[in-house]
Amino acid sequence: MTDTQTRPAGHADNPEEPRPERAGPDLPRLGLRGTLRFLWAQLTSMRTALVLLFALAVAAIPGSLIPQRHISPIRVDDFIAQHPTLGPLYDKVGLFSVYSSPWFSAVYLLLFVSLVGCIVPRVGVYFRALRAEPPRTPRNLRRLPAYATAEVSAAEAGDVLERAVTELRRQRYRVRVVEGPGGASVAAERGYLREAGNLVFHVSLLLLLLGVGVGALWGYRGSSVVVVGQGFSNSVTQYDDLTAGGWFKASSLEPFNVVVKDFQVAFETGPVQTGAARLFRADVAVTDKPGDPVRSEVLEVNHPLHVDGSTVHLIGHGYAPVVTVKDGKGDVAFSGPVVFLPQDGNFTSAGVVKVPDARPERLAFQGFFLPSAVVDAQGPRSVFPDAYDPQMFLNVWSGPPAVETGKPENVYSLDTAGLTQLRNEKGDIVRLRLSPGQGTDLPDGMGSITFDGWNRWVKLQVGDTPGAPVALAAVGFAVAGLCLSLFVRPRRVWVRVSGGTITAAGAGPDGGPEDATGTEGPEDDGPRVIEVGGLDRADARGGLTDDVDDLAATLAGAPEVKAREKSGARS
Repeated sequence: MTDTQTRPAGHADNPEEPRPERAGPDLPRLGLRGTLRFLWAQLTSMRTALVLLFALAVAAIPGSLIPQRHISPIRVDDFIAQHPTLGPLYDKVGLFSVYSSPWFSAVYLLLFVSLVGCIVPRVGVYFRALRAEPPRTPRNLRRLPAYATAEVSAAEAGDVLERAVTELRRQRYRVRVVEGPGGASVAAERGYLREAGNLVFHVSLLLLLLGVGVGALWGYRGSSVVVVGQGFSNSVTQYDDLTAGGWFKASSLEPFNVVVKDFQVAFETGPVQTGAARLFRADVAVTDKPGDPVRSEVLEVNHPLHVDGSTVHLIGHGYAPVVTVKDGKGDVAFSGPVVFLPQDGNFTSAGVVKVPDARPERLAFQGFFLPSAVVDAQGPRSVFPDAYDPQMFLNVWSGPPAVETGKPENVYSLDTAGLTQLRNEKGDIVRLRLSPGQGTDLPDGMGSITFDGWNRWVKLQVGDTPGAPVALAAVGFAVAGLCLSLFVRPRRVWVRVSGGTITAAGAGPDGGPEDATGTEGPEDDGPRVIEVGGLDRADARGGLTDDVDDLAATLAGAPEVKAREKSGARS
């Protein structure tokens, strides 16, 4: 007796005994090359490209919800200070610099590679399809989605195919005359531009990504506040804030100069839309390069100035009170315009006058400039954006001279560390209210301040996006390609002429209907049957059956088709 025994059918295996391995074919291992080819095929599939495009859109959402360091570093610092737990975490994962973070760049580059790998093979397939001829005529046209027949006499049948070629070419078909066992027939196809539209759309997406990438790497954008009468030179030190791409170089800035000679502004004074802006216009003098002649230009909102590839926009304006401050020694410690920032639609403007060189103590003034000042139960406020009754309301601070550290400061805010707010003899806080031409002495012989008048300032935004023309052109081509892919209808049509009359179809070898051409009669002058079949290669949007019927009627020279069959009418 052997050690092995045959188990009866249905007998359960002993769980303690090892199960025999299931017999099957030995599958080859992929290996490194096969694995790489598999990963490449997955990456270059259209499904992956769509997933990456969606991931890129989702990844861009934090950039619009969370303050970005290159746009508003102060807001980023405030966010970190207000959220001691989330702030450092966001900073580590790059949420304060979304568009330059490694994970966003990885999705961007993967999408770029996926589109390239998806488009290149499709281009080859498309060009091969362009060179290919329309397919041969099917044996049984009756099985096509659209089918129509018409009878003609034997005398008229001779030129049916020739007329079919002419008519189909008139309808922009590519036509081929096919010789077969059953005689000659015509095969026609059109709608090649549909796939061209798809390719143009995808190539446009690729160019759009390329244009955005070029602009992000070499582009820059910055802004500068310029008081009327002063100028701006296109250098890094002249910008109040500057955002630039990773490959941007300061030496690439074009050395042009813009001087704001005059700024005209007008507001609505009527009962309807009171205070609404009606005119913003800056008259500027532009010098393209040092030594070039000065030319006069007009800068308005939505009408930028183009200088050597850079674009200068007018994006804001406000008031700059002109003040003169003397220190305790009677020396002029500061004199000139100070930019105040508007806080509301009536241009209630907040600002700071810093006088670090005043002696024996440095001085600082913090407060508001009101172009049309009113003091009521709501306190000091402006009731109109134009300067009808300008006044300044200031608080005064003083402190010992500070050591120069070289660190940049925000000129629009005051750090009161080391400063003391001035008080009068009664111990009340000193609050100044000045009109143009008025001045006042500060208590304790600290000096004086005079409100000499006011001026206007404009905010200029200067930028250059090298990839913008490419991206704009890509959007236009993408729309054109999308229209082609949506409205071009790829279609195939076949025309055949056979002898005999229209008869009922019998059963073919596979159970389907046989060719319904009947048998050719003994007389050569018997009727002939024109068969027309059509096939839409895209989604069925209607119209195919009518077009096939019309073609059959046209070839038969009759107002209507004598016999007609539609898809779905036969089982």
